[in-house]
Amino acid sequence: MIRRLVSRPTGVFAVVVLGLLVVLAVVSLFWTPQDPFRADPFHQWEAPGPAHWFGTDASGRDIASYLLAGTRTTVLVAVGSGAIASAVGIVLTAIGSLTARWVREGMAVLLDILVAFPTLLTAMLLTAIAGGSLGVVIVSVGLSFGVTIARVARGEIRRIARSDYVTAARASGVGGAGVLFRHLVPNAAPLFTVQLSLAMATAVLAEAGLSYLGYGAGSNTASWGSLLSDLQTYIGVHPWSATWPGAAIALVVAALSLLGDAVRDATDPRLTTSDRAAGDAPVTGGDRPVGARAGGATGDRTPDDPAATSTGVTA
Repeated sequence: MIRRLVSRPTGVFAVVVLGLLVVLAVVSLFWTPQDPFRADPFHQWEAPGPAHWFGTDASGRDIASYLLAGTRTTVLVAVGSGAIASAVGIVLTAIGSLTARWVREGMAVLLDILVAFPTLLTAMLLTAIAGGSLGVVIVSVGLSFGVTIARVARGEIRRIARSDYVTAARASGVGGAGVLFRHLVPNAAPLFTVQLSLAMATAVLAEAGLSYLGYGAGSNTASWGSLLSDLQTYIGVHPWSATWPGAAIALVVAALSLLGDAVRDATDPRLTTSDRAAGDAPVTGGDRPVGARAGGATGDRTPDDPAATSTGVTA
């Protein structure tokens, strides 16, 4: 899967950017060029140079050190919010797809109502009620996007639930949890992967936006959004200063968004090897479980069929 993932330019970009982000987050636990929170009034607004790689801000803080410390916050928010959103999405999807009809209809109405509230607005509301902290931001974004995942995945899960192999599994005595985790979730994994990457990208944007507005992490936590808020006041005088946190946020969000598409193309069983490399549309072959052949069993073709004898596999 890794080979197929990096065979696409978007996959390479996402892997490189996110890999670098994780490495920098680990490095920042043990080392930063300078103390990211130390103010130095004698070195205010210094231009980028050997002493200060990205310059300093109005307080004399080293921007590079603060950005490096902020990678920990970014990784924590993305992973934490993504995990919560996935758990909430799977639970709500199961309730909305595998329960009695009146429960499914009620859940569909509830999801339609909840999904109407934007993620950032919901996160702002929860942080205003519970107070601004990194934990509140992670939970609020995870819960909010979990509803979106459930709303998007509900139709796909219901389609898979009507497949022959799911019916056969139920007839053989497999319970609801077994059907969900053995058949439904694995076959809907490409969809969940895309939604998870979008949830993580949204979480990074939401955390930066909330910190920019003063609702995010506290002053003792390094955040790219709060740094951008401090620097944007002086962007007309020192335009280079706000470039660094803005570019960092944009790169990470773009990488997370592209990662979902690349992983989907590398793992979707409805894509052939050539489709994964070329990025073509999925091959239509009806509902089938993960690992099933796209064109049926080998016995579907006769030995005289040139497509069967020349390639050795069914189309």
